[in-house]
Amino acid sequence: MDKFEKFTGIVAGVDRANIDTDALIPKEHLKSIKRTGFGAALFSDWRYFDDGSDNPDFVLNKPETKNAEILVTRNNCGCGSSREHAVWAVVQYGFKAIIAPRQDENPGFADIFRNNCGKNGLLTIELSEVQVDEIFQTLEKEPGVQGTVDLAAQTVTLHAASGDQVYSFDIAADLKTKLLEGLDDIALTLQYEADITAYEAEHR
Repeated sequence: MDKFEKFTGIVAGVDRANIDTDALIPKEHLKSIKRTGFGAALFSDWRYFDDGSDNPDFVLNKPETKNAEILVTRNNCGCGSSREHAVWAVVQYGFKAIIAPRQDENPGFADIFRNNCGKNGLLTIELSEVQVDEIFQTLEKEPGVQGTVDLAAQTVTLHAASGDQVYSFDIAADLKTKLLEGLDDIALTLQYEADITAYEAEHR
């Protein structure tokens, strides 16, 4: 897993709550035994017409936002099944971070989806509903606006025409470290390889 570094990219919004994993990558795209090639299937039911041609009204097909790296949705993103393919599709499309609002007891992201994101280097950011509303308003006025994600500082900055909009977010310390250092679960375990080897030698 690559280290998560501060970056600036285009922001795209899909203004829907409860985007489930079947919407992120429909089941017909799960036949591959490989972990690659899923980016083209992201939101395929919304991105493409039945004949396979692009739906020009969908945000990721618009010239201003088709190369977006920051995705904004509504709450409970990634609900549904536990398929990790949904995260692979988001990452392989080119997104590095997803923003969603927490509304009282309604989380921004479904638990399994959020955990799978962390394991694949995809940053999930929860902001308030008011803040996400403000972001969507900016996206409507300025399609193609850019944003900067700084994980070390725990900030997202939207570079709007009226001035920068800066939002701070919380993240678990252990997940932040894993992302900044590019450590998946295997790499994290291998940090203790010498201790594991010593233990195995003493307990045959």
